[in-house]
Amino acid sequence: MKTKYQVIIDDIKSKILSGDYSVGEQIPTESAMQEKYNVSRHTVRKAILELSNEGFLRSEKGSGTYVSSQYQSKSGGHSNNKTIGVITTYISDYIFPSIIRGIEGRLNEDNYSLLLASTNNDVEQEKKALEMMLSFGVDGLIIEPTKSNLYNPNIAYYLSFKEQDVPFIMINAYYEELDVPFFCLDDVQSSYLATKELISKGHTQIGLIAKMDDLQGKYRMKGYIKALGEAKLRFQPEQVLSFNTETKLDLYTNLKKFLDETRDVLTAIVCYNDEVGLEVANVCRQLDISVPEKLSIIGQDNSYIAKNANIKLTTLTHPQEQMGRDAADWIIKKLQGKKDLPNQTYYQPVLIEGETVKELEVQ
Repeated sequence: MKTKYQVIIDDIKSKILSGDYSVGEQIPTESAMQEKYNVSRHTVRKAILELSNEGFLRSEKGSGTYVSSQYQSKSGGHSNNKTIGVITTYISDYIFPSIIRGIEGRLNEDNYSLLLASTNNDVEQEKKALEMMLSFGVDGLIIEPTKSNLYNPNIAYYLSFKEQDVPFIMINAYYEELDVPFFCLDDVQSSYLATKELISKGHTQIGLIAKMDDLQGKYRMKGYIKALGEAKLRFQPEQVLSFNTETKLDLYTNLKKFLDETRDVLTAIVCYNDEVGLEVANVCRQLDISVPEKLSIIGQDNSYIAKNANIKLTTLTHPQEQMGRDAADWIIKKLQGKKDLPNQTYYQPVLIEGETVKELEVQ
């Protein structure tokens, strides 16, 4: 549990880094903070002293305490090399190591340093990562948004980067509230191609497993609906299983129930990604549902877990390492003063045939 003075430190630091308190602005008086935080004057002074030592505040005798400009340059001593911050939702699993490898490879070519953080798709951890990047004084930033399909309470931090002319670019998704450059897979097209492939193989009862707190999930559902519409097939909500970051922990249990209830109806499923696709295949084994004889499965992202699985999953490509490299190249060129850089880049997915899709016989 945080000490009382640490709570004050973290709160004031957050307000400074997010722009709630601007440089030169006077912070509340000691007595006002005593009342706000319900602490003693000694605790307030201890917090102010530490923030002053860190360069966030400066006190003027007889006048008050103000936000210092030192914090913006305080971290500038991190060497003459420029440092690029990278914030991803995850670091060590799924497609993220490949993305980071692409970023790191390109940055190394021009002797840029990399400062890495992850959010575990949690907005509070994203806030801490952004505060760290602002405090460190990174020269540019590459971000994979956290819960990109939901309102993000950390928008003020991104606006602070803009105000300080620190270039940043988003990968895999973006916040629709912000006008920011991004590199993304065409997620609508990915699910559209997956669904269309199943329809071309004679499937008309096609389910969807969708993650709905991320923008990718929203757009992948859109592609699924688009393909159904073109084929004059009805969208049926009961054939969709949705989940989010928190309920992913219960995905196995929910999948078991969903697949058991739809086993006599569905002949195919479009999955949010390869990880989900392989989990569907795993549950099918438990329920004695033969893949692809009884149920066809398509994943998405062409991840390393799909390549190394004991079943060759039909999937769609994701640029992964190339996306990371392109994002790093964009940041480097932006810092070099290059103009006319792309504001939006969509990579087009390609279907990779595996062994998890069966063509139905025409009745």
